[in-house]
Amino acid sequence: MLALTLLASAQFMLVVDSSIVNIALPSIQADLKMSAAELSWVVNAYVLVFGGFLLLGGRLADLVGRRRMFMLGLGLFTLASLLGGFAQSSEWLYGARAVQGLGAALTSPAALSLLTTTFSEGKERNRALGIWGAAVGAGGACGVLLGGVLTSWLGWEWVLFINVPVGVIAIALAPRLLRESVADDAAGIDVPGAVFITGSMALLVWGLVDAEKSGWGSTGTIVRLAVAVVLFAAFVVTEKRVKNPLVPFSIFRNWAVTSANVLNVLLSMTLLAMFFFIAVYLQEVLGFSALVAGLAYLPLTATIVASSQLAGKLVGKLGPKWAAVTGLALLTAGLGWFAAVRAGGSYAVDVLGPSLLCGTGMGLSLVAVTIAAMSGTRPQEAGLASGLINTTQQIGGALGLAIIASIAAATTAGFGAGAEHNPQYLAEGFQNGFLLAACVALAAALLSLVLLRSRGPAAAPQTEEQISPASS
Repeated sequence: MLALTLLASAQFMLVVDSSIVNIALPSIQADLKMSAAELSWVVNAYVLVFGGFLLLGGRLADLVGRRRMFMLGLGLFTLASLLGGFAQSSEWLYGARAVQGLGAALTSPAALSLLTTTFSEGKERNRALGIWGAAVGAGGACGVLLGGVLTSWLGWEWVLFINVPVGVIAIALAPRLLRESVADDAAGIDVPGAVFITGSMALLVWGLVDAEKSGWGSTGTIVRLAVAVVLFAAFVVTEKRVKNPLVPFSIFRNWAVTSANVLNVLLSMTLLAMFFFIAVYLQEVLGFSALVAGLAYLPLTATIVASSQLAGKLVGKLGPKWAAVTGLALLTAGLGWFAAVRAGGSYAVDVLGPSLLCGTGMGLSLVAVTIAAMSGTRPQEAGLASGLINTTQQIGGALGLAIIASIAAATTAGFGAGAEHNPQYLAEGFQNGFLLAACVALAAALLSLVLLRSRGPAAAPQTEEQISPASS
């Protein structure tokens, strides 16, 4: 249980860092004298590197050692957090956030693969992944809460400094609580494949996160996405030719893994967009302060945690399919309710009610999809499967935020100059954004009926991997 707490806490911290700086951005802008365009890269630098290096991080965990990569990634993340808090310029902060993203990309797949190799497939692993799902789902909401509290009370620097004690404690406990494990096919790194896929994922995420500002038809966006496709094609060709591929395509013969990652893209498309819209609606339309806006996320966070615990039991009884269908149906209903937000609305009707529905749906579906994504994988594929589910989460989040936020912004901009400062026009944009997110969630619910099986495949044998004791 202590090992699970450590792994879930580390993942929680990484997810929190994707959103914790959002509320601190105005303070960062004023302190470091940054323009609005420069400010977006405080978030993008982290997301870009995190998304770009996840597949490489997952495979490195399999080949080099999962506990070793977990500790190395956390060390990088913690050091970058400390340096970022002392940033005196925008370039300094960008660099720190990029290194944070690299540390997160090494840590996250290693943590999930440690969880799946520590707990046997079935009831035990489902319970563990329920706690993991709570950490992932609640992390996004808690990031807004912590960002508001820390920025209001201590200053924006503490949204970074807060990671330091958590990281140091986790690194100190890792050798005592976690067993080292290395895949038995640890035959070396496919360097060309690593270069191609990392470049492709980084350019893809960059193109998506920058599309709203640069425009979907801009030269920069088109070039980034086109080069990403070319690099991905080169990666596929390389993987088919090398002896020890970075991503053995045989993993996609596992129907549960392939289906879960497709659904994860759609699910993740709705989540980041939802967190973004709620935060802006609370502050720009309802007039909440950063601190109060953060506190307003508490019911959503609590519901995600509670439903994630229920999800592990539900999957054990019904299989991942019906847990995912139920969760995605509730998420669709909640997002549909959010689509009725009003300029003169209230927290209780326009935020609290749909938050409870979305939180319940999110917890159920996140856990069900994660369990499906790790079902039936061989022990030596744990890091790879973990890297895949984390990668599709990042790509889906970036894609959803780029597309859905663009639709909302275009709706608001259609009312004329200065519309982005008018609560009525902002609310109209949010309505369209939430409606599109609800459509994506509905598509995921319908697909889960077709793609997911009621019961996962039998557990893979646990003899294909070298596991050394915690003292090693």
